[in-house]
Amino acid sequence: MTEIETIEAFERHLRGGNSFRNMVIQGLDLRGFTREIVAASLEGSVFMGCELEKEAFRAALLQGAVIFPPFEGLPYQPYRSRLYTIEEIYAGFDPARPETYAETPDARIYAHWVMQGRATPTSILETLAQRLHDHAVTDAMEELLAGDGKPRKVVAIMGGHSMLRGQPNYRIVATLARELTRRGFFMVSGGGPGAMEATHVGAWFARRSEVELDVALAMLAKAPSYKDREWLSRAFEVRTAFPLAPGDLSACASLGIPTWHYGHEPPNAFATSVAKYFANSVREEGLLTIATGGVIYSPGSAGTIQEIFQDACQNHYNTVGVVSPMIFLGSEFWTQTRPIYPLLTQLARGHEYGRYLRITDSVEEVVQALEDYDRAQAGRVISR
Repeated sequence: MTEIETIEAFERHLRGGNSFRNMVIQGLDLRGFTREIVAASLEGSVFMGCELEKEAFRAALLQGAVIFPPFEGLPYQPYRSRLYTIEEIYAGFDPARPETYAETPDARIYAHWVMQGRATPTSILETLAQRLHDHAVTDAMEELLAGDGKPRKVVAIMGGHSMLRGQPNYRIVATLARELTRRGFFMVSGGGPGAMEATHVGAWFARRSEVELDVALAMLAKAPSYKDREWLSRAFEVRTAFPLAPGDLSACASLGIPTWHYGHEPPNAFATSVAKYFANSVREEGLLTIATGGVIYSPGSAGTIQEIFQDACQNHYNTVGVVSPMIFLGSEFWTQTRPIYPLLTQLARGHEYGRYLRITDSVEEVVQALEDYDRAQAGRVISR
């Protein structure tokens, strides 16, 4: 079904005719279009969270349109038509006063989520609103990844939220993400701190020098952990010192996919688009599903290990139609500290994804493996 998500698109469609049959109109204030709506063909149309005057509402119902009414009193919009931006989610934050984070939409939505019962809301309406919100975020994310007719080459980096700024692994992840972004890959992560933040820092600096990246990393290291009072302030300091020029927005784009389930970990400030979810299970499965260009596993703990086996399950049974690389960054970590890799190689024996398992300490090897896979996939498409 065709979706109309802006007033401009609605008016443009009106100029081309008065039929909205089998179309979804989402989150618009249509109170100034009653005459046009009453005169339009609305069979099979869906109005999601739109403001309608009584006459338009009645006409839509009489023609069999489906109407999802707006919700009142929520700190979030269930019928979003776009992904979040850092500017939106952190509106009201003053880096000079870190305590102002509590006034941001991100903090207010998290407080609301906690008050409503966390992952098990006591209200059926709250449950429905959260599910509609997450569906809208997924829809907007799919539009972003589709690009302008040329789907993005999505690569995810997974890793621990406790990885500190200033640690060698943080710099390695940032350097890797920077190089992959330069080569046309679209970086995604879980959107939080640690290795996730390093992923987006790397993408942010894709058009800047090694020296500039080092300066930024030193600035960030003044507040190493997301538990530090000035963690977010230091990120905004770096954004101000090294802003993205308009011409850099596309070349340095990345996607963070955090969740209010871990709302005590604020989203990092370097993803250019943010797909934030209420349902952590939807967020995790979706993140791995979209990473058809491969997933890189930097050192992490239980959450990262869970993601490894979710990804392995997708590849083992080829549930998403693509078997993609699983690359482990840190040989000693993944064979000794967390000996996951030996088990995974045994599990993958005799399966296609066994060909795409790799463990290395080299950024260059990771980049080469992903480029080889990308070329092979492109060759398959051409041969068809």
